[in-house]
Parts: sequence; structure tokens; C-alpha cells
Amino acid sequence: MTAKTYTLREAEIERRWYVVDATDETLGRLATRIARVLVGKHKPTYTPNLDGGDHVIVLNAAKVAVSRDKLESKIYARHSGYPQGYKEETLGHLMERRPEEAVRRAVKGMVPHTRLGAQQLRKLKIYAGPDHPHQAQRPEPLA
Repeated sequence: MTAKTYTLREAEIERRWYVVDATDETLGRLATRIARVLVGKHKPTYTPNLDGGDHVIVLNAAKVAVSRDKLESKIYARHSGYPQGYKEETLGHLMERRPEEAVRRAVKGMVPHTRLGAQQLRKLKIYAGPDHPHQAQRPEPLA
């Protein structure tokens, strides 16, 4: 008996479009579902060294559910590299200012931290409201 290992090739990848409504969804649970589709782990042809994932459109990012404690205690920090260039921002302030960015950062932490992960993250489209300009791709709801 000879068992052959199937190897996915770049030309064989078929990409689909999915749409997710983030209304009253928990931020972390939503991010894991999205990251799984972006990476391609939901497909039987998953290959860790190729970008075999699908495109995901997230709607109503401003209505995502986050606990009151998390809004105040979760801190996003960055440093510009200059003296006194350290900045901190709470999740609550980021949700008021740019809710799309809060969802993007949650998903970014769940994809690989490599060039491949950056490529997979580019297939994520996030909108604060219920409208999106991707009707031509005929996205289907993500289960």
C-alpha cells in the first residue's frame, strides 16, 4: 500500500468571500472564528506554508460586545522610538475612536506573526456600519 501525501499548490487555491455580522458578538470569540478562515484551517487542503485562506468582511464592528472591565483594563501600548514617545490607549477609547482597529488588532494577534500572516490579514475587510462595497464578490454568511 502506498499512501501519497497531498500538497496544495498556489494555482489550486480557491478563495471565497464570507461576511460576518459582529453585532453582540464577543470580541475574542469573533476574532478566533475570523482568524481560522483567514489562515485557511477550515479547509481540508490546509497547508501551513501557503496562504490558502478566504476573504472575510466584518460588519457592525462598532457593536461588538466587550465586558465593562475589559474596556477599562485592556491597554494598547506603542512607542515611536523617540524620547517621551510612549503612548497608551484603553480598549474603550479605541472602540470610540476606531472600532474597526480594535477588531483588526484582535484578529492580528491570532494569525501567524510572519510575512505570511501579514498577507493573510490583508484579506480582512472591517466596517463599523452595516454597509460594505463588496457586493460584486457575492459574500456568503460565515457559519
